[in-house]
Amino acid sequence: MTANSANWIIRNINIVLEDRVATGSVIVQNGKIAQIISGEANGSAAAAEELPLIDGQGGFLFPGFIDVHVHGGYGSDFMDASQESYHTITKFHASQGTTGMLATTMTASKEEIEAVLHAVSEYRSNDMPYAALLGVHLEGPFISEKWPGAQNPAYIKTPQLEWMQEWHSKWPELIRQLTLAPEKSGSIETIAWLAERGINTACGHTDAVYEEVIAAADAGLTQAVHTYNAMRGLHHREPGTLGAVLTDDRIAAELIADGIHVHPAAIRLVLAAKPLDKVILITDAMAAAGMPDGEYSLGGLAVIVNEGEARLREGNALAGSCLTMIGAIRYMHEHTNLPLEQLSRLASGNAAKQLGISDRTGSIACGKQADLVWTDAQLQVKQTWVQGRSVFEASL
Repeated sequence: MTANSANWIIRNINIVLEDRVATGSVIVQNGKIAQIISGEANGSAAAAEELPLIDGQGGFLFPGFIDVHVHGGYGSDFMDASQESYHTITKFHASQGTTGMLATTMTASKEEIEAVLHAVSEYRSNDMPYAALLGVHLEGPFISEKWPGAQNPAYIKTPQLEWMQEWHSKWPELIRQLTLAPEKSGSIETIAWLAERGINTACGHTDAVYEEVIAAADAGLTQAVHTYNAMRGLHHREPGTLGAVLTDDRIAAELIADGIHVHPAAIRLVLAAKPLDKVILITDAMAAAGMPDGEYSLGGLAVIVNEGEARLREGNALAGSCLTMIGAIRYMHEHTNLPLEQLSRLASGNAAKQLGISDRTGSIACGKQADLVWTDAQLQVKQTWVQGRSVFEASL
């Protein structure tokens, strides 16, 4: 193992490429993927002599996972708005194969949201030692009172375009995704404004009927958060939010594949309905991820975690998850017939495309960042690299 520099070679590894899994070697130089060698050659002798060598032991090399919807982990929450908490969260999720993530907020006061924006901006201005914070996902506060889920209803508001304009001006390119209820007054204007600036807009915590979601997609809406959860369901005479998400290929569907939020048959329904590049695995992980059962907090609301299932103390609504990205991969591997190269797209490539960063990350290809995850044959993470630099190494 080891290879803590940005120059190294890993051999004897099953490389999860975009269209297949190939046995061979990957050479990393200056933090980028310099060469992919398939077959018996397994890397040139010259390269092996010059670079630190890792024996992949017949495991798998995945592109690093990208989590666009994650609230925290290992006892910390992005709403803490502290550098220490952000180190804790990104270190934990790096140990689970995540190399890039969006710091996801909760429905909260304007001041609390601004504190997170400031803290993430500050964190990104320094060297990020673990998984990279790629920006911020604002989940709320412009959501439906009918579908608050684990969001605090006291802070739900109609869309405030002036807030988005103010935040975008103060922290340009920091906000990468906004979740809102498209049926609310001012949503269409807000979606159109964000789309013009390349900011991803998602429907979620919404009571929108089918036609309202289609109108939002016409305005530029491109995603649905935690599909099935906290949205109007499917009815054969009024297809609802879910019906629009399943049938409109402009909308990418997030999935929490933990066996708690969505039944495996419902996951297979999404896979049957959507193009493969329009399904995105997320964790929606909260502070309890990686921690023992007990009582935690999410957006200021008390959460009880029992056998890995997180629910609000008051009302019993599901409150995020304790899922990790590698956990989602393992669950999907067990409950669907998708091969690993397709699962990899759900965990890496599709999110990179949604964020407009697929030219530099999200797949294993020459010239891209060496954002990589090495697992054993049982899909347990052994090592994680961000831009070729080791950010996690499992103990022997």
